[in-house]
Amino acid sequence: MTANPYSFRKVALGDLDLLMAWQSSPHVQKWWGAQEPYTAADLADPRVARWIVSYDARPFGFMQDYSVHGWENHHFAHLPKGARGIDQFIGDPDMIGVGHGPAFIRTRLQALFDAGAPVIATDPHPDNAQAIAAYKKLGFEPSGPAQETRWGLILPMLLRP
Repeated sequence: MTANPYSFRKVALGDLDLLMAWQSSPHVQKWWGAQEPYTAADLADPRVARWIVSYDARPFGFMQDYSVHGWENHHFAHLPKGARGIDQFIGDPDMIGVGHGPAFIRTRLQALFDAGAPVIATDPHPDNAQAIAAYKKLGFEPSGPAQETRWGLILPMLLRP
């Protein structure tokens, strides 16, 4: 059995320039709402775990998982205690469209379930067919119609172990 080629390390202050470069790329800007760089305060927020994703030690993406109960009136607040939400993007355009998205997401999903998450939620834009297809490939199912949230228009999707 071969080792998993995907690794996750916590985002550090030294990663902020890399994240900003990735966020400035047109393929990320199309779907990723945040245009401002992360700050030290963002990285210290206990509600969100932010990760640099690497493939064979090559950083290529960003992923975050968060407590859906960390914000008042969050659109996933109805989920049980311990539920996590996820967001991510592939920053390196050479790594898009070759299967890395579902593969690294699957790796992180397993870690969240192993840590006790009863359900994992995600909320792609309803027009982001590529992301929705990747989530469905992983077993996520839409959990209601598209809805407007303070983070923009989303399609709520859920995955249970």
